[in-house]
Amino acid sequence: MTTTPQYVTESGSDALADKARDHLWMHFTRHSTYFEGHHVPIITKGEGAYVWDDQGNKYFDGLSGLFTVQAGHGRHELADAAAKQAKELAFFPIWSYAHPQAILLAERLAHMAPGDLNRVFFTTGGGEAVETAWKLAKQFFKLTGKGTKHKVISRAVAYHGTPQGALSITGIPDAKIPFEPLVPGGVKVPNTNYYRAPEEFQGDEKAFGLWAANRIAEAIEFEGPDSVAAVFVEPVQNSGGCFPPPPGYLERVREICDEYDVLMVADETITAFGRIGDYFAVNRFGITPDIITCAKGMTSGYSPLGAMIASDRLFEPFKNGTTSFLHGYTWGGHPVSAAVAMANLDIFEREGLNENVQNNEGNFRRTLEKLTDLPIVGDVRGAGYFYGIELVKDKKTKETFSGEEAERLLRGFLSKALFDSGLYCRADDRGDPVIQLAPPLIIGQPEFDEIEQKLRSVLTSALEIL
Repeated sequence: MTTTPQYVTESGSDALADKARDHLWMHFTRHSTYFEGHHVPIITKGEGAYVWDDQGNKYFDGLSGLFTVQAGHGRHELADAAAKQAKELAFFPIWSYAHPQAILLAERLAHMAPGDLNRVFFTTGGGEAVETAWKLAKQFFKLTGKGTKHKVISRAVAYHGTPQGALSITGIPDAKIPFEPLVPGGVKVPNTNYYRAPEEFQGDEKAFGLWAANRIAEAIEFEGPDSVAAVFVEPVQNSGGCFPPPPGYLERVREICDEYDVLMVADETITAFGRIGDYFAVNRFGITPDIITCAKGMTSGYSPLGAMIASDRLFEPFKNGTTSFLHGYTWGGHPVSAAVAMANLDIFEREGLNENVQNNEGNFRRTLEKLTDLPIVGDVRGAGYFYGIELVKDKKTKETFSGEEAERLLRGFLSKALFDSGLYCRADDRGDPVIQLAPPLIIGQPEFDEIEQKLRSVLTSALEIL
């Protein structure tokens, strides 16, 4: 006889954690940890820049959830916007139909994007937006008589998503190996990690940037210009620990793409919507790509939504005859998500979140740079409210940790110690060991100081285990 289970949500005990351990398949998670007696962290509440767990412990959200909660937690107006829209029209697809919220949001995003990026294709996340951009690039060139152009160039250690196509663009070998063979056509070039630049470029960041950009031209020549469709770059690369573009780098990438008739795609899944102090980071860097992919901060994480924003030129072949872009997602442009995005962008305008980042980014950098007096801190880098702190074994030589040492440092100590200290952030080894920070855009100097003090305490303790 089958009985219906009672779905209870006990808090303050291990009951809910046990249910998570036994039934919830968490993302990017080593589940063995929770079968060895460790409690599954359960976050139950958020307010402003803080979250609480089911034990009542308070944490500073130093990663905005996942580079997402730009306006902070507990914004009732975003929940109200979702509820209002759900009562009026909870769902309808944008497959040959439209609804008001998708239309208005598309118009708003087009006005925020640079140049003639006026066509908005909605998805539910960044990986789907990247997948969409690659598919558009392939079909565009087929429709314009250049059907052999299909390859994509991206950078080493860059992360562009988990779908099979987006994963081919991703430059993290360990993230790809379990799922190979992937979609063919992904080609990798050096990233812009100036801290690890070749010796000849130390002291000349602009020369390093031009060298790195020219490797893209070299790759296009090597693969054959008639085979390359697009170059994908994050304006500030996430994986590896926040690599900003050196002076002149993005401009040179734009020139190369124009020279070889290759599309330039700015993957702004993380950098868009205030993370670098503008709705799109390319606006601050003065570059107009052919496509922008974005997600995360568009709704501050209150509802899933992503988008590919393409230039009018790329839409042109789809305006006539029987041609269509045979691609879409059930939840793309969801009415509730679009309504939340509109309300979120209202908050940006009303509270000046982009301006807050621009006014305070220098103070954030200077506060984090205080940590460079610690022997373990090799580099502090980033832009806006988006920073990486690279950890080193030897500061003078920049020697990094071995794989075993990084495992012991990051997973064996730092991840738990940071959380226990009341700071949620990321201790990452995709590349050299780093701590990543991307706090909500609503914070200022008091919160910068709190972050620095918590990091200083934990990193000082880390020295004792090395």
